[in-house]
Amino acid sequence: MHTDVERCVRAVQSKDERFDGWFFTAVLTTGIYCRPSCPVVPPKVENMVFHPSAASAQQAGFRACKRCRPDASPGSPLWNERADLVARAMRLIADGLVDREGVPGLASRLGYSVRQIERQLLAELGAGPLALAKAQRAQTARLLIETTTLPMGDLAHASGFASVRTFNETVREVFALTPSELRSRAKGPGTQTPGVISLRLPFRRPLCPDNLFGHLVATGVPGVEEWRDGAYRRTLRLPHGHGIASLRPGPEHVECKLALTDLRDLTTAINRCRWLLDLDADPVAVDDQLASDPVLAPLVLKDPGRRVPRTTDPEELALRAVLGQQVSTAAARTHAARLVVAHGEPVEDRDGGLTHLFPTTGALADLDPEALAMPRTRRATVTTLVAALPDLGLSIGGDWQRARAQLAALPGIGPWTVETIAMRALGDPDAFVATDLGVRFAAENLGLPTKPAELVRHAAQWSPWRAYAVQHLWATGDHAVNRMPV
Repeated sequence: MHTDVERCVRAVQSKDERFDGWFFTAVLTTGIYCRPSCPVVPPKVENMVFHPSAASAQQAGFRACKRCRPDASPGSPLWNERADLVARAMRLIADGLVDREGVPGLASRLGYSVRQIERQLLAELGAGPLALAKAQRAQTARLLIETTTLPMGDLAHASGFASVRTFNETVREVFALTPSELRSRAKGPGTQTPGVISLRLPFRRPLCPDNLFGHLVATGVPGVEEWRDGAYRRTLRLPHGHGIASLRPGPEHVECKLALTDLRDLTTAINRCRWLLDLDADPVAVDDQLASDPVLAPLVLKDPGRRVPRTTDPEELALRAVLGQQVSTAAARTHAARLVVAHGEPVEDRDGGLTHLFPTTGALADLDPEALAMPRTRRATVTTLVAALPDLGLSIGGDWQRARAQLAALPGIGPWTVETIAMRALGDPDAFVATDLGVRFAAENLGLPTKPAELVRHAAQWSPWRAYAVQHLWATGDHAVNRMPV
C-alpha cells in the first residue's frame, strides 16, 4: 500500500487508525517515522515519505515517533491473509525464528535459498530478514524497559541482543533515547506481580470478543486452558521453556499477562497470543466483503469485527481436531484431558488451576491406542496422525495447500478435519468447513443451500474470508462457543 501515495496521504490527514501497521510515514523535516493515526498535526505532503515496514524506515535513518509509538502498531494484516513466500516469512520472523536459527534457518523452513528470501523481502518490505528481526528486538526491548524493573544487562539478553553494547546502540538508534532515558520517561511498571510481565495487545477495531473467547473457553482442555476472573488463561510451550498467558478483552486492547520461565521467549509468546486471538486482522475489509451478501449482512451488522479463534500450537490443534471428530464438545475436551494427564508435562500455576502443557508428538509416540476410549477406527487415526505430524510441518509459516494435501492423504482425515486445521492451526482466512453440522444448521435456518457442494458454490462470494463467515454462521446457534463466559 505504501506505493499508493494519494491513499496514504488521505489516511495520514484523516488520522485513520485502520491503516496502522499497513504502512509508516517518515517525515523528512524531523527525521522521525509515525503510524498513520499519529495525533500530531500532519506534515506537509511534500515532506512525507512512506515505508512498508518499521524496519525499512529505520534503515533509511528515521527514528520512531515518541508520541504515537509506531513500533507498537498492530501487525500488517497482509501477513495473515496471504500464503506466499513473503507472508510466510513474516509470520516466522514474528515468531522469533530468525533470532533462534538465523536467516539460514528461515530459508530452510521455507524451502528457499537465503538469497531468494532476502531478495523478496527487500523488494516488498524495503528490509531483509535481519533488519526485520532487529526492529522486532527493539520493540521487545522497549516493552521490557518500560514495563519491568529488570537490570539492563538481563533485559538485553531477554530481548535477543548478543551484547549489551548492541542493545544500547540499537535503542538509541531507533528511539533517539538511551535505555535509561526510556525507562525514566515511562510511567513505570506500576503494580506488578513478581515474575509476570503485563502488557497491552493492540488491535484494529471493531473486535467482537464473544465467539473469540467463548470458543476458546468452551472447547478448552482442562489443565491446559481455563477461564478465571474474566480472563482466558492457558499454558504455552515455548522454544526456551514454558509459560502461562492470561488474556482479558477490553474495548481498546487485550490485557495480556505472561509468566515465562525464560524471558528470551517474550517476543514469541506475545506473537503467539496475537495469532491465537487473530488480532492483526482487518475487520473492516472482512465485514465489507461478507456484508455484500444480503444473507450475511444482518449478521455482520449485529456483531461486526468477529475474529477466528486460532491456537498457539498447530500440532496440538491438529490432534484436538481428530479427537473432536463426530463427538460433542464436552466429549472432545474429555478425550484431550485424558491425554494431557497421561502424557503432558506438569507445570506449576500459582495464580490458577493450570497443571500441564499439552503433550508433544514425541511424548505421544508410544501411545497405546487401547487407552483411547473411542471407536477403533478413530484410535487408528489418532496414532497415524501422531506418527505423521513431525513430517507434516504444520506451523504458522506453513504452506496451506501443501498441508491440506498431506492431511487429506492420511486415513481417517476428511474435509471437516482438514478445513478445521487449516482455519485454526494454519490461519487460512478462506478455510471453509462446509460439512460442519453447525454450519449446515445455520445454512438451513438462513435459507442457504445445505448440501456441501452447493454451499461451497454460494460461499465463493465470501472469499477470501470464508473462515470469518463460519464464525457468523456458528453464532446463529445457541452454543457456549458463541458467548463470553460469565
